[in-house]
Amino acid sequence: MTNKVLGLHHITAIANLAQRNYDFYSKVLGLRMVKKTVNFDDPGTYHFYYGDEKGSAGTILTFFPWEGIGRGRNGVGMATELAYSVPEGSLNFWTARFGENNVLTGEVVERFGELYYPFLDPDGLNLSLVVPKAGDARTGWTTKEVTQDVASKGFHNTTLTLRELDPTAKVLTDLLGYQQVAEEGNRYRFATDTVDSANIIDILVDPNAGRAINTAGTNHHIAFRVKNDEDQLELRERIMSAGLQITPQIDRDYFHSLYFREPGGVLFEIATDNPGFDVDEPLDSLGSALKLPKQYEGSRAEIEKVLPQLEG
Repeated sequence: MTNKVLGLHHITAIANLAQRNYDFYSKVLGLRMVKKTVNFDDPGTYHFYYGDEKGSAGTILTFFPWEGIGRGRNGVGMATELAYSVPEGSLNFWTARFGENNVLTGEVVERFGELYYPFLDPDGLNLSLVVPKAGDARTGWTTKEVTQDVASKGFHNTTLTLRELDPTAKVLTDLLGYQQVAEEGNRYRFATDTVDSANIIDILVDPNAGRAINTAGTNHHIAFRVKNDEDQLELRERIMSAGLQITPQIDRDYFHSLYFREPGGVLFEIATDNPGFDVDEPLDSLGSALKLPKQYEGSRAEIEKVLPQLEG
């Protein structure tokens, strides 16, 4: 079997207030708003995409900011933490920046020989900055305040909280081409060697983990990357042959998607590189205009009246 999975493509989470979400990720963290569109199933709600200059796979964090939805709760069957890669020597900068912006943070901890600096976004989403021991050659998006020597480079890993290891581990290894590479206590690390970054999944095994509430401040799903439709559909056949239920291919305008729920309950997506985020606006102006799925273009005026107005 040739492994077609190229690490993480994107991760999607839920927020409460659109303006607050935009201010935190584009200004405090200094990520690029790569695409401003709407939820395919709820066009009265934004869908924000943050990433690097091009919206490269492995850098894209997306949000559904449902106004007034209320705060959720991490729990079993969920991706419960997302870690961004940052340059060596940058954690002092981020400590000062988070302090200036009243960001809730935790103590730096070491996992698998790497330093993790945990913090929360305004909705309580669990995030960390990590200095990868293997380095990271990617170029981060920069702003006047977040320069290249400290800018986040994209995802390093995400953590799944599960009651048992083996069923999900089997999906990662037998279907998605990952291998277990380390173990620390009840935390297990899986990685793929098809790419050098955004290629790690940690599983935290907690038989007593509580029930999740999937609203603001929690992750909705994680998406794995494949190069194209051919590789995606080949992978779909493997997943179906393993007895898992998976959707038909869905066109998300900027990539093509399949969705399935792995045995531990986490919603997985398989997303293609094609066609990319510059399919409907040039690279130098990505994320500057509201882009609508074609089925909603005729209702643009009504949709724009409902969506919160963003400033800055």
